[in-house]
Formats: sequence, structure tokens, C-alpha cells
Amino acid sequence: MRNITKRIKTMLLIALAVILSCANAVAQTSLAEFEHKMLQHSGKVVYLDFWASWCVPCRQSFPWLNAMQAAHQQQGFVVLSINLDTKMSHAKAFLEKHPANFDIIYDNEGELSKKFALKGMPSSYLFNRQGKIIANHLGFNQQKKQNYQQEIIDALTVPSPKNVPLVSQ
Repeated sequence: MRNITKRIKTMLLIALAVILSCANAVAQTSLAEFEHKMLQHSGKVVYLDFWASWCVPCRQSFPWLNAMQAAHQQQGFVVLSINLDTKMSHAKAFLEKHPANFDIIYDNEGELSKKFALKGMPSSYLFNRQGKIIANHLGFNQQKKQNYQQEIIDALTVPSPKNVPLVSQ
């Protein structure tokens, strides 16, 4: 009986440790995932797009984002998006109507929106091949789309350096 009680206590302690480590990992997921993706795309021009299912201009930006990535990925361009919906079901419903051919990070806690101090939706940031922000955008429409596209093309003309360090801001 004594061994059984000791085993149960040990198992409960192990279970508690696993639960606490998982909770900590979940709390850091969006930031850690963002940093991992930026490291994965080191040496590329990255367009970071913040969006939500309720954002009307976001619906207009997705076809353009898909087209830009398809047209320029061979030159080292990648789109990375951050969804800010508090419920993933809202984001999934949005994506059924407006598919994304780029990576999406779910940030329902707003960790990344705080890191980037978002002022409105949609918001986007353009990172050069060295991982530095070279442009930030608020909103999306025809006029802005042309400006954003030119900024991307200009950033892609700069050659890719070797051994690029990651600098997120």
C-alpha cells in the first residue's frame, strides 16, 4: 500500500510538471513561432501581415498577398501572416472564403500585436534580407497596394548577404 501511494504521488508530480511546462509553451507559442519563421526565412524579404476575420480590407489583401508570393518567391520573397482572432473558428471560416498560400501564425492572445504596437488593421511590415523593418503599413486599398508592391520589388533588388543575422525590430 505504501509503494502504491508513493507511485501515485510521483505520477501526480510528473503530471503537474508536464501540465505546467505545456502551459508555459502555449503562452509563448506565437512569439516563438514568429521568431522561428523569421529565422527559417533568414536572407529573404519578408512581408509580415496582421489580419483578422472581421477586417474588411484584409479580405481584399489576401488575393494580392497570394499573387505577390507566387510571383516573387523565386527571388527570395515570403509572406508571413499573423491572425489576431480570439477564436480560431473565425479565422478558419475566413480562410475558407479567402484562402492563404502563405504561413499563418495564430496570435489569439495578442502577444505579437503588442510587440509591434499595432495601430489599426490591417497592418503590415516589410523586412529586408537582413531582418530589419524597412517599411510599415496601415490599411490596404488600390493606391496603397501599388506602393507596397514597389517597396517589395525595391527590397528584392538588394542582393542576399551571406550569414544573415536575425533582427526582428
